[in-house]
Amino acid sequence: MSEHNILAERMKSIQAFHVMDILARARQLASQGRSIIHMEVGEPDFATPAPIIEAGMQALKNGQTKYTPACGIPELRERIADWYWQRFQVRITPERVIVTPGASGALQLALGVLVNPQDEVLLTDPGYPCNRHFLYLFEGKPISLPVTAAQNYQPNLKQIQQAWSEHTRAVLLASPANPTGTLLSSELIQQLYHYIAQQQRTFIVDEIYQGLTYGQEPQTALSVADDIWIVNSFSKYFGMTGWRLGWLIAPEYALDSLNRLAQNLFLSPPTVAQYAALAAFGQNTLEITEARRLEFAKRRDFLLPALQHLGFEIQSIPQGAFYIYADSSAFSENSHLLSLNLLETAGVAFTPGIDFGDYLAKTHVRFAYTTNLPELEQAVERLAKYLPS
Repeated sequence: MSEHNILAERMKSIQAFHVMDILARARQLASQGRSIIHMEVGEPDFATPAPIIEAGMQALKNGQTKYTPACGIPELRERIADWYWQRFQVRITPERVIVTPGASGALQLALGVLVNPQDEVLLTDPGYPCNRHFLYLFEGKPISLPVTAAQNYQPNLKQIQQAWSEHTRAVLLASPANPTGTLLSSELIQQLYHYIAQQQRTFIVDEIYQGLTYGQEPQTALSVADDIWIVNSFSKYFGMTGWRLGWLIAPEYALDSLNRLAQNLFLSPPTVAQYAALAAFGQNTLEITEARRLEFAKRRDFLLPALQHLGFEIQSIPQGAFYIYADSSAFSENSHLLSLNLLETAGVAFTPGIDFGDYLAKTHVRFAYTTNLPELEQAVERLAKYLPS
């Protein structure tokens, strides 16, 4: 019997990451003795800060290995709520903080309680691919909003209005965004929020790179309105990728539904990770994460002009995260082939634009500056030697 007769129809829409092909080949080449510089994966190269690791080890010693409440341990929910007050002067009750298995768990919960079959959710193209795949999982329909460097890779109000239909359920945007590193301004958040609220629909903002901003202070959309849904994570700024811990901040009306869905989907977030994350907001940890943010800023400030000098066109300066989204059309009309070829010849791994959508995707690539400055310098030297003329 054919797999197409057995597997769910939705699986035709859920694609693999092309970057995983790049990563697999990069590892194969490395195993053969080749020197590979990794600029493809969105994972900080720094280890989890020591205070967090120590808190995790102490939790294990204390026997904290059982299930927790579905929405997280009360201490961590309180700590996150306190963080929003201390950092952003935004008051939220701990009950509105849902601790999840990674930001992916937060997105699944949000979409699971909001989206009916055939409901539409507006997303940017380029954008994080899992968002549209989660929508397919819940039988929703992602509606792509093509965004350009000229508009800072963020949609304007007119685009939202033109894409709106009777089936629109929500708008899901990111700030800082992946793959572009751009931010939503407070003014734009305000404009979009007021329009979405008038339609009695939902605004979801992915803030998982919050904290990693350059030249301006981190912000939260909750400063604009209390009922915006917020997705966040301990993975990026706090360096806890493998601990699989994130959070969702939701309005009061959704809390019972979110709790019931979390119980059924996850039982609970990872226990040891939760107790470790209690140390994430301590002064010792924040000194470490701030030093790392400054290091990321140095890397961006080196890599951006270096790529431009090589011939990549970058019109929108990334203001956050750790990515540079570059127009590679000077070298190829096929970003996937370009990335594969430069992996083979130059030993530099980066991500083709086709992982992030369809709009101009074949002429764009994403570089992650998640490796140290000497390696970035070497990567630029290699690219200069092997880029097609």
